[in-house]
Amino acid sequence: MLRLHFYAGVLIAPFVAVAAVSGMLYVWTPQMENALYQDLLRVPEATASVPLTQQLRTAEAEFPGSRADSVRPPTEPGDTTRVLLDVPGHDPDAHSGAQTAVFVDPHRGEVVGVSESYGTSGALPVRTWISQFHRHLHLGEVGRVYSELAASWVWLVALGGLALWVGRTRRRGVRALLWSGPTNGRPATGRSRTVSRHAVLGVWLLVGVLMVSATGLTWSKFAGQNVTDLRETLSWTTPVAATDTLSANPGVDAGVDTALDSARGAGLDGPLTIQLPADHVSPYVITQLDRSWPTRADEAALAQDTGQVIDVVRFADHPLMAKLARWGVDLHMGLLFGVANQILMTVLAGGLLYAIALGYRSWWQRRPTRGRAGMGRAHPRGSLLALSWPLKTTVVALAAVLAWAMPVLGVSLLLFLMVDTVLGWRAGDLSGGRVPRSDRPGPSPRSSPAPEPPTEPRPHSRNRA
Repeated sequence: MLRLHFYAGVLIAPFVAVAAVSGMLYVWTPQMENALYQDLLRVPEATASVPLTQQLRTAEAEFPGSRADSVRPPTEPGDTTRVLLDVPGHDPDAHSGAQTAVFVDPHRGEVVGVSESYGTSGALPVRTWISQFHRHLHLGEVGRVYSELAASWVWLVALGGLALWVGRTRRRGVRALLWSGPTNGRPATGRSRTVSRHAVLGVWLLVGVLMVSATGLTWSKFAGQNVTDLRETLSWTTPVAATDTLSANPGVDAGVDTALDSARGAGLDGPLTIQLPADHVSPYVITQLDRSWPTRADEAALAQDTGQVIDVVRFADHPLMAKLARWGVDLHMGLLFGVANQILMTVLAGGLLYAIALGYRSWWQRRPTRGRAGMGRAHPRGSLLALSWPLKTTVVALAAVLAWAMPVLGVSLLLFLMVDTVLGWRAGDLSGGRVPRSDRPGPSPRSSPAPEPPTEPRPHSRNRA
């Protein structure tokens, strides 16, 4: 385990560090957007507002031939209305979900600006750039492997480090486990102090690291698909409002204002997005967007011809696992508890970076100080070979299950083992000097000591006069 923790830490830590830095930036993007796009997001407050239908027509007129796909009405006085358009000839990025967004002053009914809006979060360009860097380094689908590699390994490295530290400190009590200060009156120095700080910091960060790893894997390319399949199999998916009830009067449209009033009457308040009908019979779909605690994520379908509610799905009625997935993602993004959540994620990312730095420092301090210069050596191999066959079988079976669930983890682990085996073969030592217990020679049976040969009597010496 010590050798695996060493190799994984040294080789995976750079990817984890990039994810930590970009994630730390991302959690503060709401404040960045409010500062950078103030002219698009805010207008002078007024008491009167023009109908939402008229604002849609104004936005569509900005791009002749376009059609309004969805709209986000203002939540507070002074907010603009955001209209997302399907513009002919505009080919949105399939990975980012970019759409043309027209921002309308709801009081004067005038366009105040145009930008790109990305995904269901409605992110603007700066937040999207940071998000994509965090997700795939702007390398597209190939780049997503980097973030999945980090998320697949960081939990394993953290739990392995905990097990190693517990094994080292179990005789010194909980204080030694959670505190890197002096123990038994003797302060640690040199590499021992670095390792102690690295391990104790890892213990304090453990819960947060496991959370970001688990939630990050749900967005990943390969493990994320396995998570999705599992949720579908166990009916843990997020329910949506039924849209199969079509309009009884095709071509009759009660209007988006009527649908919005009905949704608010059904209890859908706060930030909303309205998905407009794509034809003459489909319903309006209105969804709450508030991701702060307590989560407001109700959804309603409303008949196009009457604007009346035909189905409502309450977040309170979601399956428990769907709720946990929603809360976990929002916590990961720094949204669930507002500024406190942002500070928490910043501290977690900063602590993770410091733990990585301490890990590399301990490796540097392990380097030879005499003879030829070099980096610190890896810990001896052979721990797996030293296990009994039942334990070997258990370890291999567990590794196979993890490799199936997290393919990037499995492939990278296999590469680690192959490289390590080649290095051991070239060095002529695949066991690191360790011998399996079952192959160790037992103690030789005791036998009575052989009798000593009799000694000849020494002649007596005499003093001569």
